[in-house]
Amino acid sequence: MGIKDAVRSGLKRKSPLFQAIYKGYKLGVRGLYALTRATTKLDEHLVVFDAFQGRQYTCSPKALYQEMLSDPKYQDYRFIWALTEEAEQKNQLAGPRTQVVRYNSRAHKLACARAKYIVTNSMPLGFFRLRRGQELIETWHGTPLKRLGCDIEVDSNSVNTAQEIHQRYQERVKKITTLLSPSDFYTEKLSSAFALRDYGKHVRIIQQGYPRNDFLSRYTPEQAAAIKARLGVPEGKKVILYAPTFRDNQKLDKAYSYGFTLEMDFDHLLDTLGEDYVILFRPHYFVASQFDFAKYEGRVFNVADVDDVNEVYIISDMLITDYSSVFFDYAILKRPILLFMYDLELYQGQLRDFYIDLKELPFPILRTQEQLEEAILDQFQGGFRFTEAYQKFNETYTPMDDGRASHRVLGEIFPE
Repeated sequence: MGIKDAVRSGLKRKSPLFQAIYKGYKLGVRGLYALTRATTKLDEHLVVFDAFQGRQYTCSPKALYQEMLSDPKYQDYRFIWALTEEAEQKNQLAGPRTQVVRYNSRAHKLACARAKYIVTNSMPLGFFRLRRGQELIETWHGTPLKRLGCDIEVDSNSVNTAQEIHQRYQERVKKITTLLSPSDFYTEKLSSAFALRDYGKHVRIIQQGYPRNDFLSRYTPEQAAAIKARLGVPEGKKVILYAPTFRDNQKLDKAYSYGFTLEMDFDHLLDTLGEDYVILFRPHYFVASQFDFAKYEGRVFNVADVDDVNEVYIISDMLITDYSSVFFDYAILKRPILLFMYDLELYQGQLRDFYIDLKELPFPILRTQEQLEEAILDQFQGGFRFTEAYQKFNETYTPMDDGRASHRVLGEIFPE
């Protein structure tokens, strides 16, 4: 057993010795962080990035980072990416102007203490405290269908109560200086979810599009072919992406981990569709480790480990999801979208509820496996149309996602 495993085991068993050691370690790190903040000037040309608590090199932080690397205007800036030990890119990002540190490590904390700019797509770490003149850019990670944060009204979460969720959002919004937005709808709903009127009056909203979606307007057929080849997805097949979200009321044995009960019958689906179809399965990252699809080799591909979801978007011909925000982004591609909402009454009435009346969505809502299979075949056999309602959806929720969002956002954040 390694040192880290031993510490985790001791904490889990609530060993007094390990509890005392861990408490002392945390106090020491916090003290060092506070000392660094107090004695070090802000580095005006240092930017710290992370995405999904260091799990991935992806989303809007990745898009903004790559834009800065490619634009000579930002040649004087240096970058730090915080990634977990498990993140595959930790050895690929290091370069003349980029350093990689372990997420939530001492090096990460000290970087956040002295960097002028911090860019994240989730929540600021608990240790973080804003300094005068420092900027924390919150990109978030999707246009919400389901209610978030302070808008959650029911106690259905298996990990936190609604009150605990509200308190977490209220506290963390105090650390945010800038929130990115792709639309009027997004600005309104995220402002409500983060209770900006009461707790985040200092937050500036930059509504210039979603940086992470730039790739969807700029990718090339050659890039799509290369991604297919890397993932082993055969050419000439109809590719369906299934990307459901987690369920708040389902929990794994491990603390603070959500669960997901698979309701799609892959065996029946594949038999119905035939050999011309393959499925890319991408569960939410909270629950990605629960699935093993070895028996479907060559027909169902587990793409949960593909960091950048845009890669699986562009190689798929259809999206199937439920309450996830992925369909807002995927709609930019103007391809078929099906919503498999088999537990609609439970989800809407007892778990999250929605910001949108589902009747306004231009996508078929399916309740049963049979309905889903019929809809898939119908869409592929000539039933799909990019309708006026679909176009209006894009004009409402992704009006500025034209491939230039990163450029515009950076222009507002960084001084000339």
